[in-house]
Amino acid sequence: MLSEATTGSPGAPLPFPDRPILFFGGKGGVGKTTMAAVAALDMAARGHRTLLVSTDPAHSTADVLQTDLGDGPRRVAEGCWAMEVDPEREADRYIEAVKERVASAAPPRLLGEVYRQIDIARVSPGAVESALFDRFTHILENEREDYDRLVFDTAPTGQTLRLLSLPELMTTWIGGLIKRRRKVGALAQMWKNVAGSEATSALENDPLLGALEERRDRFQRARRILTDPARTAFVFVVIPERLPIWETEKAVEALAKHDVPVGAIVVNQLLPGRDGGATEDPFLAARRERQAGYLARISDTLGDWPVLRVDLQDSDPVGVDALRRIPVYEP
Repeated sequence: MLSEATTGSPGAPLPFPDRPILFFGGKGGVGKTTMAAVAALDMAARGHRTLLVSTDPAHSTADVLQTDLGDGPRRVAEGCWAMEVDPEREADRYIEAVKERVASAAPPRLLGEVYRQIDIARVSPGAVESALFDRFTHILENEREDYDRLVFDTAPTGQTLRLLSLPELMTTWIGGLIKRRRKVGALAQMWKNVAGSEATSALENDPLLGALEERRDRFQRARRILTDPARTAFVFVVIPERLPIWETEKAVEALAKHDVPVGAIVVNQLLPGRDGGATEDPFLAARRERQAGYLARISDTLGDWPVLRVDLQDSDPVGVDALRRIPVYEP
């Protein structure tokens, strides 16, 4: 593990879950990108080499940090790096890699049709998520050797849940492909034996079988990481409104089915406390009362996890300095 001295910020660490890997998710527009950046900067300020990774197709991480980001890590602050993974580019890259593997295993006369089927698969439902998860597993395995903390700014809730459910689904699917590939290889070997051929086994040095087994093993390792509460936690960001809360409640249930541990709920955009004195504006008083009701619901349905709070800011918190000033507190 590489190390680097960092300049700590004053005060106690922000109360985010202390795990090597954090995922930030939630309904679009609730501030999950901002909270992911705040958490990553705080971890870096505490001396942890931290990588912030955006897998959200909207890619607002660069805007929040006010810097240019690309496909590889870029230093954005002392001890903190960030990158944006483009799902569409990953899908194209993955399809090209599949074509390269197929070219070495399929008969030349069939390659045209095989490529056509692969191109059709590129635009089929789930193709982008599968390719994105493939990159995600590489980041988990490769980047965590160089960083103490990985913080993922994920896509809106529905896409993220599909992504995190892939290890189970893909492991089962790939397992079936491996069985069929082995069966084909066994049949090919049987005919070679009948013909008296002394060639090596059809299963030896099979590039497709090797690629399938490697991917299956990598998905299994990724699932072990995702379901390990000592290493991983999912942080949901929500605002005190009915639909974001309802969506978060459903998402927490879905993650439980896949054994992905939830670490905290961050309630964003709360009206700051009254400063006393003059009678409050009726509109603000009504909004404050409404938020109190939603906070009670969050405490009732999501109170099994730490509920953190963030007050509504008086300006857009963009840039490293502004993000570092955002207070995240426990009531």
